[in-house]
Amino acid sequence: MSLKSFAAKQFAKRISQKTKTWANDPIGTQDKVFNDLIAEAKNTRFGKDHTFQEIEAHKDFVEKVPIRDYEELKDYVHGIMNGESDVLWPGKPLYFAKTSGTTSGAKYIPITKASIKYQVEASRNAILSYINETGNADFVDGKMIFLQGSPEMEEKGGIKLGRLSGISAHYVPNYLQRNRLPSWETNCIEDWETKVDKIVEETENENMTVIAGIPSWVQMYFEKLNAKSGKKVGELFQNFQLFIYGGVNYEPYRAKFEEMIGRKVDSIELFPASEGFFAYQDSQKEEGMLLLLDSGIFYEFIKADEFFEPTRKRITIGEVELGVDYAMIISTNAGLWAYNLGDTVRFVSDSPYRVVVSGRIKHFISAFGEHVIAKEVEEALKTAVSQTDALVNEFTVAPQTAPPPNELPYHEWFIEFEKPPTDFSVFTSLMEESMKSQNSYYLDLIAGNILQPLKISSVKTGGFQNYMKTIGKLGGQNKVQRLSNDRKLADGLRPFLV
Repeated sequence: MSLKSFAAKQFAKRISQKTKTWANDPIGTQDKVFNDLIAEAKNTRFGKDHTFQEIEAHKDFVEKVPIRDYEELKDYVHGIMNGESDVLWPGKPLYFAKTSGTTSGAKYIPITKASIKYQVEASRNAILSYINETGNADFVDGKMIFLQGSPEMEEKGGIKLGRLSGISAHYVPNYLQRNRLPSWETNCIEDWETKVDKIVEETENENMTVIAGIPSWVQMYFEKLNAKSGKKVGELFQNFQLFIYGGVNYEPYRAKFEEMIGRKVDSIELFPASEGFFAYQDSQKEEGMLLLLDSGIFYEFIKADEFFEPTRKRITIGEVELGVDYAMIISTNAGLWAYNLGDTVRFVSDSPYRVVVSGRIKHFISAFGEHVIAKEVEEALKTAVSQTDALVNEFTVAPQTAPPPNELPYHEWFIEFEKPPTDFSVFTSLMEESMKSQNSYYLDLIAGNILQPLKISSVKTGGFQNYMKTIGKLGGQNKVQRLSNDRKLADGLRPFLV
């Protein structure tokens, strides 16, 4: 055992004990975070506008601070850009994280000195938690790669601006700098395909032990490694031990990844966003990710199926139920207040509190009242892949509300197969039965002859990547939307169908 791996184990033990302390007192931990946030921000413009000095409990907060999305918060953000201080949080943010918006183009999410500290700690603690549980720390002596956006910054109102992954690149600990790839110069390449080609060149002869990134873009990296070397990734990198990912569910990719790697490797799931780092997988044995209750974020939850109702109720951590999908509302030490993150989570444990990401509150299919969410379609595909010989690269689902004459509407699945199933009818039937077993609304619509069973449209190899390129979203933090309630994405994929 090297000195570095020994030190990592000792540090992991200490941090895991600290994590256990707050995880064992979830309500007290969140109460403290709530009170600290209100006290810190009471003299900001937002705090004065919403009379924070009168807030003593969560019920007061609910009365005074309505739920907002970015559109409703952007006037405050524009104030910061125009040079104001003490707007959403004391002082000015260190950064704006630039993300894709829905109706207003780009969003500029403030990141403060306080919030970036917790972002960095969460990334570190996810790895330390793995080390403490498994006892495996040998990988710290090898090379690690984090597929991410460019770390180069612009400025907006005198504040540095970049993608979250690029901002995070400035905070890699010194003890990992020698192990970290790719080079700074390569990381700054904007064109994603050129960047991945250069990363392959820089890493193919290195002792890679940890690889991290959004699965769809790591897949491109693996495919290029396979093509150039003629070897499986696990053969090329014999000490590759750990895959770290976030952004999308790994399960639809797992079979393809294991085929490209040539063996199984451990994985750690993360739940980061520009708005905060919310959870990480703290166990290789238990389902879900540990919700970070002690990281400067106060959480509220609204049942997903009540979110658009006027009587929706905002609850706190002590009131959540297992197995229910909730929209997650956050208030943070970056100055986001009762902010609708857009993600839905489902609690799978309350001791400690662990979640799985079940979808997006705006990304669902309910063209016929079926309320289908991402978790359901991902589970259906996983079931079909596990019971057939198919391998899947990427997919999305949309409703077909205008079918040919004399046909019922249906859900259309756009799937890019690495290896198509030998029997398409069996594959489709497995997905259909999984959907009906998971979603009673969908079952009733099928049984009532409102919908016909799902149909699959096969996408050409590389079709999703080519589509993302046409809309200027190839690589980085960009992800293919799993579900749409309209045909915009479906129509965009038409030129790339088999």
